[in-house]
Amino acid sequence: MVAAGLMNEAEAYADERAHAITGWLGADAYELEPHTAAFKPDRPGVVVVCTDGLWNYAEAAEEMARVVPLDAATHPLHSARVLVGHALDGGGHDNVTVALVPFPAVPQGAGSA
Repeated sequence: MVAAGLMNEAEAYADERAHAITGWLGADAYELEPHTAAFKPDRPGVVVVCTDGLWNYAEAAEEMARVVPLDAATHPLHSARVLVGHALDGGGHDNVTVALVPFPAVPQGAGSA
């Protein structure tokens, strides 16, 4: 709605349809034109890929940065669990899916204690 110019961002967030699913994958999905995008971070860090089950509890980049553990690059699985816990502790009214991808990739075994 925002991209189409029908609402501003504040109106879109306040709308009852703010988090309506508009497309999905699966046997019952209708014909959907998939799209892809490429992204290369401009500095080392961690890329967080998540569903709105987490994003609803840390929408701004600054909020997400505060809840991502400092050792996420070397312990991405543990960090993903921490982020799922953050969403569940916040009320977790949705499915929560989180993946963390260190960038650049951390060599296998690095950071292990």
